[in-house]
Amino acid sequence: MFDLALPWLKLAICMALIGFAGPALAKNGDRIAQLTGLSRSWIGLILLATATSLPELFTGVSSVTIADAPNIAVGDALGSCVFNLLMLVLLDELSRSEPVYRRIDQGHILTAGFGVIMIGTVGAVILLNHTGLDVSLGHVSIYTPFLVFLYLIAMRSAFDYQKRAIAAAHAEASLPGLTLRQAVARYAAASAIVIAAGIWLPFVGIEIAETMGWQRTFVGTLLIAATTSVPELVVSISALRMGAVDMAIGNLLGSNLFDVLVLAIDDIAYTKGPLLSSVSDAHGITVFAAVIMSGIFIVALLFKPQSRIHGTVSWISLSLLLAYLFSAYASYLLGS
Repeated sequence: MFDLALPWLKLAICMALIGFAGPALAKNGDRIAQLTGLSRSWIGLILLATATSLPELFTGVSSVTIADAPNIAVGDALGSCVFNLLMLVLLDELSRSEPVYRRIDQGHILTAGFGVIMIGTVGAVILLNHTGLDVSLGHVSIYTPFLVFLYLIAMRSAFDYQKRAIAAAHAEASLPGLTLRQAVARYAAASAIVIAAGIWLPFVGIEIAETMGWQRTFVGTLLIAATTSVPELVVSISALRMGAVDMAIGNLLGSNLFDVLVLAIDDIAYTKGPLLSSVSDAHGITVFAAVIMSGIFIVALLFKPQSRIHGTVSWISLSLLLAYLFSAYASYLLGS
């Protein structure tokens, strides 16, 4: 009985560490925005998204190098994209005054659109590789530089948009005693906790898969992805409670872009050949779910629904939830 419970105890410790560091990332990220004059959307897209995605980065690299579990690496990155979009349902539920989609700046359509392009590209590469079109340069797929290029273009476009957009008014400093140097130091300390937990996660995931007899694709896509997305969850809820809705959304969408970049880094670290040609094609289900959910989010930003179902969540959130549940069930059935 203890042997069965031990892997879950390790997973709980990982989640507790990541969950503890999340509020510190949000508070100090907001303080950095106040002291530097950067918009909350930009801080969410770049600073918070990068930090909260560190578990996916270190989980992916350690999965393909030390643990030799490419399906967990790819499942974690793609599953995190879907899980990040699922968090919109929770934010909508917590936004009691009106649907959260009515409070979000339409500029996030730009980031969501790039998310569709980048995640869709990964899905196309998975399908092409499984048809034999796995062109590579050494052990690195020829598509990897293209993914890096797309990420850089997305960041540059978002930066240009932020320069043209009218700067939003910043809230009063919630941490008046902190200097920029102190805020950055605390931010770095919280990030270090996230990194430590992220390195440990793939081994915990493999142990759970072996103990429970589960498929690694399923474990990576759902279990590990949900755990490594805890920072995004905690940071986004913290930002929403601070009234920084756009910082919360920028964090989620920016994390999706960074997660695709993580796949490119994982491919470089995986020396046995192109990463996406070494994993189950069941990951295509997760890709399609992420693209569909991103499309639903874009519709929500343009339509801005007013009504709620039984006064709880909008039909947009219900659609996101159904898409996630379908992808989770399909991943369980088709994973390897």
